[in-house]
Amino acid sequence: MGSDAREGDVEAWFDAAGPRAEELRRVDALVTAAAPGIDRQLVPVGSSTMLGYGLMPYRPRSARETTTWPLLALAAQKRHLSLYVSAVVDGRYLAEARADRLGRVSCGKSCIRFTSLDRVDEAELAALVRDAVAATAAGRNGYAST
Repeated sequence: MGSDAREGDVEAWFDAAGPRAEELRRVDALVTAAAPGIDRQLVPVGSSTMLGYGLMPYRPRSARETTTWPLLALAAQKRHLSLYVSAVVDGRYLAEARADRLGRVSCGKSCIRFTSLDRVDEAELAALVRDAVAATAAGRNGYAST
């Protein structure tokens, strides 16, 4: 699939989010500004689709073969947005380790949940994105082996 077709698919994904489309676009702009040149494409997950950034090799313990998984993924849930950060540095999930710095969000190990980007400390989120990309590029992201 060419990049023009892929970009059209991404635009259709935003549009399909209805009232959440503008908020998703804001998060996408933050991610792409913090990680210039990162690849971005739709990633099917179950019956839905997320916007994935920075595909990397990944092999869960239950799998025999390595596949690819996005370093970052953005999804619209029923009541909130989720930004998944598949980065483990020095044995800690980056999202979980920095949860207290990200503003009014709810965090799991690799998931940051929020209702609006206005509730997020955008500078801290941009720094987290930059650090996840840098750790992955330097071969220090242990996510693929968790």
